Amino acid sequence: MRKNQRWTAHQIPDQAKRVFVVTGANSGLGLATARALARKGGHVILAVRDEAKGRLAAAEITAEQPDATLEVRRLDLADLDSVRAFADRLRGDHPRLDVLVNNAGVMAPPRSLSAQGHELQFACNHLGHFALTGLLLDLLTGGDDPRVVTVSSTNHRQGHLHVDDLSGERTYSPMGFYNQSKFANAVFGRELHRRLAAADSPVRSLLAHPGYTSTNLQTSAPVNRVKVLFGHVLAPLAQPPDQGALPQLYAATAPDVKGGEFIGPDGFAELRGGPTRVRLSPAAADPRTGRRLWELSERLTDVRFLFPTAD
Repeated sequence: MRKNQRWTAHQIPDQAKRVFVVTGANSGLGLATARALARKGGHVILAVRDEAKGRLAAAEITAEQPDATLEVRRLDLADLDSVRAFADRLRGDHPRLDVLVNNAGVMAPPRSLSAQGHELQFACNHLGHFALTGLLLDLLTGGDDPRVVTVSSTNHRQGHLHVDDLSGERTYSPMGFYNQSKFANAVFGRELHRRLAAADSPVRSLLAHPGYTSTNLQTSAPVNRVKVLFGHVLAPLAQPPDQGALPQLYAATAPDVKGGEFIGPDGFAELRGGPTRVRLSPAAADPRTGRRLWELSERLTDVRFLFPTAD
């Protein structure tokens, strides 16, 4: 990836016979990711909270790409029972999974709790994806060039774990807890890489972020001040979802990526541009933080990862 030779979705290798799960695939970055993978022949499972919206997204893709092979399946990442049900059904229908794109998220809503009583952003953006990855790891282990791509944000560099107030009962701020969830994504992706490498697993864990991209993430849930700032004041600076999805598409498909890498835009302040390798914050890369988050996530989700190696 050279800055004067920016990678585009046209360079995605042939993905025929490969199976993808993309969370949050009904709009924004998830829809752009699903569309690009379908164009290259991938079988894409659109994992969505609202099945009706998911079917509309699938119809949009097939209108452009009539031979696309798609599935729409319900997944509410904020509800761990839904995550388990999704994983069980998928395992019953597919003998393997090649790529999991942990894309879905919520941003800066008023304080609310998940079905299991966790702060919503931490539950949806991190805990749901942690559990989903663990529950599907056996399918990924049998995949073709298997990868887990977890979508974080530059905001991870402003985040930290509110370990004494994870539910936000005392100190909740919409953006502060969004930053915590994106920090958790970054920590998880790197710690997963460490554990996969230690087990000599064929699965690669990668991180990506989209820069500043115009999606309904900034307008569908945030409190008013955040919605006005990101949805209106800064909107002219945002790149479209097809451009913002390039880092996660590169992480999911490029032959030259390595486990543990973080892919983001190559432009000013990583706000926009073509995909390149970017810096993970030292705090997110700290193995001690990784172990701490991992143990906390296991306890909160009751999911334990099994790390079988390739035959």
